[in-house]
Amino acid sequence: MSLDIGDKAPEFHLQNANSSIGGEHSTLSASMGNNGCVVVFECNHCPYVIASIDRMNNMAEYCDVNGIGFVGINSNDPDNYPVDSFENMVKRAEKGMPYAYLHDGTQEVATAWGAQRTPEFFLLNADGVVTYHGRMDDNPRDPTQVTTSELKDAIDAMLAGSTPAIQSTDSIGCSVKWK
Repeated sequence: MSLDIGDKAPEFHLQNANSSIGGEHSTLSASMGNNGCVVVFECNHCPYVIASIDRMNNMAEYCDVNGIGFVGINSNDPDNYPVDSFENMVKRAEKGMPYAYLHDGTQEVATAWGAQRTPEFFLLNADGVVTYHGRMDDNPRDPTQVTTSELKDAIDAMLAGSTPAIQSTDSIGCSVKWK
């Protein structure tokens, strides 16, 4: 089961592959900005994630400017998907990533949050309550074909003190690779 809109997100404490942002380990509390946080479950090998990297980096910067934290979590099984190992996460982060990239090697965080896809986004308000869950936009594989911006719209509504018009969408991407 996934976290529902209105649920308080559970805390986590995970190793960070992008230690230049957030240190060797990070938590949800440390990831929160004054206005909330975006948590994205992602990985290194999913073509949907790969095609969304520039947009996710831009979204992380948009969040930063607006006092919202942004953190990526890779929960994929690194034994069966070695490209998603911690070492390969570090290599990806070294190529330029403006947010912490956390390793959920036990898959406990993905399970607790109910993450099913990569990429899959959770927008939390300043109290850590889920206000949006789902996709960033309607075409993670082809940025030239995007016609909606549900995550940004939800962020803007939250910043304006409103309830997002769309609070939940189905994520589009690969499945989390479970052990």
